[in-house]
Amino acid sequence: MSESMEHPFAPFVRILGKGKKGSRGLTELEAYQAMGMLLDGQVEDTQLGAFLMLLRFKEETPEELAGFTRAVRERVIAPAITVDIDWPAYAGKRRQLPWFMLAAKALANNGIRILMHGGGRHTAGRMYAEDVLDVLDIHCCASWDEVAEQIETNHIAFIPLAVWMPRLQRMIDLRNTLGLRSPVHSLARLLNPLSACCGLQSIFHPGYQLVHQQANVLLGNHALVIKGDGGEIEVRPDVTDQLLGAADGHAWSEEWPAQIGRQVKAPTLEMERLLAVWQGSEQDVYAEQAILATMALALRGLGRDREEAFSQAAEMWHKRHAH
Repeated sequence: MSESMEHPFAPFVRILGKGKKGSRGLTELEAYQAMGMLLDGQVEDTQLGAFLMLLRFKEETPEELAGFTRAVRERVIAPAITVDIDWPAYAGKRRQLPWFMLAAKALANNGIRILMHGGGRHTAGRMYAEDVLDVLDIHCCASWDEVAEQIETNHIAFIPLAVWMPRLQRMIDLRNTLGLRSPVHSLARLLNPLSACCGLQSIFHPGYQLVHQQANVLLGNHALVIKGDGGEIEVRPDVTDQLLGAADGHAWSEEWPAQIGRQVKAPTLEMERLLAVWQGSEQDVYAEQAILATMALALRGLGRDREEAFSQAAEMWHKRHAH
């Protein structure tokens, strides 16, 4: 490219960064085109950094997230694998242990087919899904073929984002270089790469839950959005939660009341305690209620009403070792 020619990606940076009066959000089509160029390696590193930080400063719109998601989904090369629940796990836990992992494992042991995907251990002081895969005998897959095999035999599989969309993983990894999380942390929750029946999404930052719900509506997704503990898909049983749903292009919501009194932060995150609750050798009221509510959330996403979902979750938790 000659020095006098503008780079094809430059207009997208300009749209976002042309000052208080001149800048605006991307349309869904512009977001789709921009993400396509990012994923196809047609962008300079300086443009990538500028684009991500301008988006982060402005905050993503539903239209932008929908356009980005469409571009990513078009580039997922995977066999047809039947999955019930898409379960993104990107945040890591620092307040409580990752009880959601026990919820997912118990659901899988009862025949619910779950795809988990995550973006690595990007923040110090947190416990990630990747940290507990081995102890719960959940396979970390290096290909979609491995995913297919694990889903068929164990009903659950974990695949790192780096395996199936490495350019997105690189954007997440820029966190320590840029000093801020990138919009990819939000985007990853929407991707549902295998078109599971229902996508579960947890967004911690206030206001983002509605943005995600509207993005799901635009995409025609069947999805549930919550403000899960620490940004993971884990219902907090000690607070009233707003469940935001999307189905067939329509939005809906319902309130899930707290089930126990307010709890304090766990003093330490010890893997032994996680295993003890799984094995039934230790009783932990907060943990068990978080697990049951999170299992119920998944079952709610698969069509049960709230009461039926909680009843079935309790039954499944009781039978978790029968697998």
